[in-house]
Amino acid sequence: MDPRTDPIDEAVRTSAVRSLAWTATDGVGLERATVEMAEEGAVLRGSVVRDDEAVYRISYEVRVDARWTTRSVTVFDDETGRSLQLRSEGNGRWIDADGAPLDRLDGAVDVDISATPMTNTLPVRRLGLAIGESADIVTAYVLVTELGTDRGVELDAQRYTRTGELEYLYESRSSDFRRTVQVDEDGFVLEYQDAFRRTE
Repeated sequence: MDPRTDPIDEAVRTSAVRSLAWTATDGVGLERATVEMAEEGAVLRGSVVRDDEAVYRISYEVRVDARWTTRSVTVFDDETGRSLQLRSEGNGRWIDADGAPLDRLDGAVDVDISATPMTNTLPVRRLGLAIGESADIVTAYVLVTELGTDRGVELDAQRYTRTGELEYLYESRSSDFRRTVQVDEDGFVLEYQDAFRRTE
């Protein structure tokens, strides 16, 4: 679809832009991002730099509809030139940049980009959990260090539990990985335990 005719894009042209920034808690990564929100959807854009054994400079754009369901994803690594482009029908079906179906991602509703806490906001806002409620979800998990390979995007089962007014427990359903996620009143991450802390 030509982005000039994208209803989400048209809606956010006149919306307010919110700026966010995070730093990695280990001190070797940082991110700056913007969010443009309107009734019809939102566009989330960010740039992530990390300089350790996993060196990358990532730019991403995620478009969501009014329900905060992912509709398109673009991730580009400025360091390697590798990229990923995905489109979603919003019902668990995905296509690649050439319009070919990606059956291996069937069932994923949200995208989860490994380099950023921005995408944790997607299920937080989409699910609308009450305190004490949990939901199991399936994401299209983008491993940025594997862009351009078969492992660049895979299905990933996760669980979110709302443990407080502004707190969630994130759990992997395929491992024992679990972390506490603190968010602001709009659902954007303030602190992702042992990974990211917001600075703006």
